[in-house]
Amino acid sequence: MFKYVFLDLDGTLTDPFLGITNSVKYALKKFNIDAINEELKCFIGPPLVDSFIDYYDFTYEDAIKAKEYYREVYSTKGLFENEIYSNTEKVLKELKKLGCTLVLATSKPEKFSIQILKHFNIYDYFSFCACATLDETRNKKGQVIKYAIDSLNITNNNEILMVGDRFHDVVGAKENDIKSCYVTYGYGSVDEAKKYGANYIIDDFNDLIKIIKDSI
Repeated sequence: MFKYVFLDLDGTLTDPFLGITNSVKYALKKFNIDAINEELKCFIGPPLVDSFIDYYDFTYEDAIKAKEYYREVYSTKGLFENEIYSNTEKVLKELKKLGCTLVLATSKPEKFSIQILKHFNIYDYFSFCACATLDETRNKKGQVIKYAIDSLNITNNNEILMVGDRFHDVVGAKENDIKSCYVTYGYGSVDEAKKYGANYIIDDFNDLIKIIKDSI
């Protein structure tokens, strides 16, 4: 049985499009780069510094500066420009009834992640929050997953299912020898899920309940 369900935040539990893209746009403007929100959705999910490097060819030093500019807006306004998906709480509640231990596993810093969970009144469903650190020492999804496994003293990785909406979730799961479930309603795609070898692909968060039931 999948006793532990590790859940990504952005694009899996909530839709953070406006808050993240507005904050990225503000940071880019500091470097005299103009962008529109739609083209910045690629920033949702991956570590922020990596995205500035990958998508705008920033040096590591400039990417760190851009991250600091980003947080000037995100920390006070952007994190609340966010919407919870309509069936998120329903599914979390059902997973708890099935006996699952729910763990947040996100590349977003802990400070912001917990604020968001509490803002949407779903914090209490989680037994543990594994998040990125503000200083970038733990920001890759594989590192976050390992941190959760070590912190919870999990000895059987076959009991863990990682659920997320981008390839980073699948890659991070493979790095830790656990299975992954890719949700397509977020910011990835079915093609991406297949390319990286997700064990499960679902279009609706409700379908996660069946996966858990079938594993019992």
